[in-house]
Amino acid sequence: MLSDIFCIVGKPGLYKKVVNANGKLIVESLIDKKRIPVFARDRISTLADIQIYTNDGQIALSSVLTSIQKKENKQVINQEIKALSNDQLRAYLEQVLPDYDRERVYPTDIRKLLLWYNILTNSGITEFEEKEEQK
Repeated sequence: MLSDIFCIVGKPGLYKKVVNANGKLIVESLIDKKRIPVFARDRISTLADIQIYTNDGQIALSSVLTSIQKKENKQVINQEIKALSNDQLRAYLEQVLPDYDRERVYPTDIRKLLLWYNILTNSGITEFEEKEEQK
């Protein structure tokens, strides 16, 4: 599911792929449902490709989002995320990912992760892990 959700450098929020046409991608904001074109020069990443640094390597963003979902009982995070201090952000991530790399994962990354979780949950996207196809 996360393979169709994008983050775009320089644009806030998350976007869902609508159509790929004429050398550009049309995406829709998960926040306000506005559609915008994305061109080859734009730096975009799918959420399925994003990894979080741990002490032993990296872990998929989908696994971290699933851990947050379990902690929050499939509800949005009720705290005002933008108002959390750096120590509060680190303490929260430590609860869901105890072995995250404290030197390579910055508080701004944690804040963005929590905001993304709320955006996805508010949009009704609750399946973060890709389902394996049965043969």
